[in-house]
Amino acid sequence: MASSIIRFSVFLCSFLFQYLLLFSPNLKGVLGQSSPVFACNVASNATLSCFAFCDTSLGVDTRVADLVKRLTLPEKIGFLVNSAGSVSRLGIPKYEWWSEALHGVSYVGPGTKFSSLVPGATSFPQVILTAASFNTSLFEAIGRVVSTEARAMYNVGLAGLTYWSPNINIFRDPRWGRGQETPGEDPLLSSKYGSGYVRGLQQTDDGDKNKLKVAACCKHYTAYDVDNWKGVDRYHFNAVVTKQDMDDTFQPPFKSCVMDGNVASVMCSYNQVNGIPTCADPDLLAGVIRGEWKLNGYIVTDCDSIDVYYKNQHYTKTPEEAAAKAILAGLDLNCGSFLGKYTQGAVQAGLVNEAAIDRAISNNFATLMRLGFFDGDPSNKPYGKLGPKDVCTSENQELARETARQGIVLLKNSPGSLPLSPTAIKSLAVIGPNANVTKTMIGNYEGTPCKYTTILQGLSASVATSYVPACANVACGTAQVDDATKIAASADATILVVGADQSIEAESRDRIDLYLPGQQTLLVTEVAKASKGPVILVIMSGGGFDITFAKNNTKITSILWVGYPGEAGGAAVADVVFGHYNPCGRLPMTWYPQSYVDKVPMTNMNMRPDASNSYPGRTYRFYTGETVYSFGDGLSYSTFNHKLVRAPKLVSIPLEEGHVCHSSSCKSLDVVEERCENLAFDIHLGVKNAGSMSGSHTVMLFSSPPAVHKSPQKHLLGFEKVFLSAQREALVKFNVDVCKHLSVVDELGNRKVALGEHVLHVGSLKHSFSVRI
Repeated sequence: MASSIIRFSVFLCSFLFQYLLLFSPNLKGVLGQSSPVFACNVASNATLSCFAFCDTSLGVDTRVADLVKRLTLPEKIGFLVNSAGSVSRLGIPKYEWWSEALHGVSYVGPGTKFSSLVPGATSFPQVILTAASFNTSLFEAIGRVVSTEARAMYNVGLAGLTYWSPNINIFRDPRWGRGQETPGEDPLLSSKYGSGYVRGLQQTDDGDKNKLKVAACCKHYTAYDVDNWKGVDRYHFNAVVTKQDMDDTFQPPFKSCVMDGNVASVMCSYNQVNGIPTCADPDLLAGVIRGEWKLNGYIVTDCDSIDVYYKNQHYTKTPEEAAAKAILAGLDLNCGSFLGKYTQGAVQAGLVNEAAIDRAISNNFATLMRLGFFDGDPSNKPYGKLGPKDVCTSENQELARETARQGIVLLKNSPGSLPLSPTAIKSLAVIGPNANVTKTMIGNYEGTPCKYTTILQGLSASVATSYVPACANVACGTAQVDDATKIAASADATILVVGADQSIEAESRDRIDLYLPGQQTLLVTEVAKASKGPVILVIMSGGGFDITFAKNNTKITSILWVGYPGEAGGAAVADVVFGHYNPCGRLPMTWYPQSYVDKVPMTNMNMRPDASNSYPGRTYRFYTGETVYSFGDGLSYSTFNHKLVRAPKLVSIPLEEGHVCHSSSCKSLDVVEERCENLAFDIHLGVKNAGSMSGSHTVMLFSSPPAVHKSPQKHLLGFEKVFLSAQREALVKFNVDVCKHLSVVDELGNRKVALGEHVLHVGSLKHSFSVRI
C-alpha cells in the first residue's frame, strides 16, 4: 500500500510539473534564465519539492541516488560531458562544467565570460611567480579572492561553479612551455601550493568539508610535461616513468591535492604513461585517485583526451571501446563530446553497463550538490549576495600587487645598485620589448584584468623616464641598439626589460634552447656597455634562461626575475626597484646552462642521473651539473643569519623483537604505520635580520639523506616565511616527521626510512644527525 502511494505521488508531481511547464510562461522564463543557472527552483515551482533530490534536509548520497534513478539512459549520457544536458521534466537546466581559474577568473573555457556588468576580474601573477613567494598563507588567500569573484560572477550568470585549476605538474624540464602555470620543480612546494590554493577556492566560511564554495581541479594527471618539442607532441607522447620517479616526484602533488586539499576533481592528461593513456588507466584512476587517496569528487578528462587516445594513439579499435575503457577506468566526465556520442553504442555492444554510467554521473551530481546547485535559488543562500561590487575590489587588486612583490626574485645585486633612490635618480632609461607590455604580464589561462600597470608606468610614477622598446617584440629579430644606447648613455640608471611571452613559451609550444630570444642578448650587452649608471636587467618569463653572460658582466649591476607578474606587475617591480619593498622571492626552479639542453632530450623522463651514459639528472634534487641559478636562490636588501637552537644528534626508531634488522645490517626500514606513530622531532632555528631594512625571509629546511636507493642529493623538508624588522630576531620551528620527511622512495616505489647519517641544511648552516634502530 505504501509503495503504491509513493508511486502515485511521484506520478502526480511529474504530471503537475509538466502541466506548469506547458502553461506557465513565467516558469519557462525561470528555467531559461542565464543568471544564475541552478536546479530545484522550488520557489517558482512548488511541485519540485516532491523530488527527494531537491530536498536539502537529506544527505548528498540519498539525493544523488534519487536523481539518478529518475533518468533515462540517454539523459544519463548527457551528464557525462562538460556541456551537460538539461532535463526539463525534472527542472534541471543545462550546466557548463568547463571554467578556468589558474590565477584569477579566466575567460578560457565556455563556462565563463566577461561583460559590461563585470568587465574584468583580479589577475594575479602567473603561478610560477606566486610559488616563488614560498608563502602558503598567500596561496590560500589568493584562492579565497578568486572563489569570491567567481561566485559573484556566477550570481549574475557570467560564470560556473567548477574550475579546472590548479596545474600542479612538476616543472621537470626548463624548455616546457607550460612550466609557467606550475609551482615549479619541487614536489613539496608543488604540494603546498596545490593544497593551499584548493583550500582557498573550495572552503566555505563554515568550514563544512561536505560543502564547496567553488570546485577546484588538480591537473594534469600524471607525468605530463611535454607539449610540443622537436615534433614530439602531447597527443602522441608516451612518458616512460620508473616506479621510483612516479612515486617520489610526479605523484606527490596530486596525492596532497586530494588528501590534504580535499580537491573536488582531478583531470587526467593527454599523454600515455608506460604505454597506457592516463584517462584509460584503471590503476591510476580508480585504483590510486579514488581507491588509495579517496577522492571525494569527480575525475575529468583533459579536453578531447578520449578522442586523442582513439584517433591519435590508436589505443582502441572502435570509439565505443574507447568510451567504455574510460568509464571502466574510473572516469566520470568528458571534456568534449566523445562520451556523448559513443557511450550508448558501448552499452548496446555490452562493453560497459548502465551501473558504471550511474557511478560516473553520481560523482558529478554529488559535486554539484555540494556546490548548492540543487538547493534552489542561490540568492538567499551563502554567497548569494555577492555581485559585481565584489569583483576587482581595491583589496583584491592590492593582493595582486603584494603577490607580485613577494614573488619577484633578486638574482644579482652589486654594491651601490639596487635599491635606486627615487630622489637621487633624475633620469631613468627604460629599454626592452617587455618594458611596456600589458597582456604579456598575465601569462596564459588569463582573464580580462581589472586594469594594467606596466613596468614603464610603474617606474615613471616615481622618476622621469625615457623609453625605447628597441625590439618590435620579444622575438627581437633586429634590435635598435643605437636608439637604446643613446638614452642609456645619458641616464642616471638603466633598466632593461627583456624575456619571453606566449609566442616563445606556451601550451603546445616548448622551447628548443635557453637563450634570450633573437637579438636580446646583443641589446643587453651593448646597452650595458654604453650606460653611465647602474644597469638593472629585468627578466619577464615563465621558464629560466641561460644568462651567464649577464651574471658575469660587471656592468650589469642587478638582475631581477619577475615571472609574468600579473595586472599590477609594473607597480610591484617599481616597489622593489625603488626600495619601497625588500625583495624576498626565491627561485622555484633551476636555471640551467644551454649545455644542459644540448645533451638532454626533453623526452627522457628519468629524474635520477646515470653515470653510465653521462645523463646528469633533473631538478635540484638530482641534477649533478653546473647551474646558472639554483632552486631557492634569491637575494634581499638585508642579510639574514641563521643559527641552530635545537636539533637532535640521534634519532632512534623502535623495532619489534625479532625484526630482521636486529640481526643483520639494514640500509633502510619500511615505512609502516605502527612504527611511525609519534616518531618526530623539532628543529628550532634562530633567524636574524642583520641589515638596516625590514623585510621578509624564507627559511628553507633541506635534508640530504644517506646515499641509499638512489636517494636525492637533497630535498626540501619544509619552509617558513618570516617578517623581521632591521636587527630583529625570531625563532622558527619545524616539526620533522621521521617517516614522512626523512624517508625516500626505493626502486620499487616503496617508501623507506634511510638509516645512517642525515644532514640538515638551512642556508649555509649544516647539521648532521644519525637515524638508527
